[in-house]
Amino acid sequence: MGIKYKVNEEFFDKWSLEMAYVLGYWYADGSIYPSVRGSYLNATSVDKEIICKIKKFLNSEHTIREEKAIWPRKTRFVLRIGNKNLYKALIKLGIYPSKSLTVKLPEIPDKFLGHFVRGYFDGDGCVFLEMGRGISKDKIIKRLSIIFTSGSYDFLAELCKVLGQKLKLTQTKVYKGHRSYQLRYFTTDSIPLFKFMYGNCPKYAYLTRKFSYFGE
Repeated sequence: MGIKYKVNEEFFDKWSLEMAYVLGYWYADGSIYPSVRGSYLNATSVDKEIICKIKKFLNSEHTIREEKAIWPRKTRFVLRIGNKNLYKALIKLGIYPSKSLTVKLPEIPDKFLGHFVRGYFDGDGCVFLEMGRGISKDKIIKRLSIIFTSGSYDFLAELCKVLGQKLKLTQTKVYKGHRSYQLRYFTTDSIPLFKFMYGNCPKYAYLTRKFSYFGE
């Protein structure tokens, strides 16, 4: 019998800021899978910071492993948790093994939607920021783009619809990439979207590297 590590088995049973954020990340860069030894959850990132935060949110004593990826050649950090209750909870919330191409957006209480979106963004999102100088020589944003990526068209199409209704955004199209789909927001939409994701967010609940692209 293997060692049983401490973890909050009820973490995904009740909506909270932390739960919505971690769930969003799991939809992006997390996975679950059954095996002959039990039911497992994996969270993976090249950013150790976010894996450490997820471990802390889950009150987990599990070890964070380092793995060398073949491509891109970066070290990945993996939190692997064997727990039947957490596994079943994620199943109820719409996550399942081999979800990447077919997963759909879950029902999220309005209060926690921004935290879920930020969690997904920290997993499978990116930002492009081009700065310039205004008339007064102060720096201004010339172009700001926020992009969400997924293997599932349905997930991004529903996310686009929900954000459009919630924030009155103008983007209505999901783009087909080489190996995935993208939902791209440009400056007019990206500014309210940024405020939505980070406006009422404590510093402990986001990935510093991605937030820093937006500036202070």
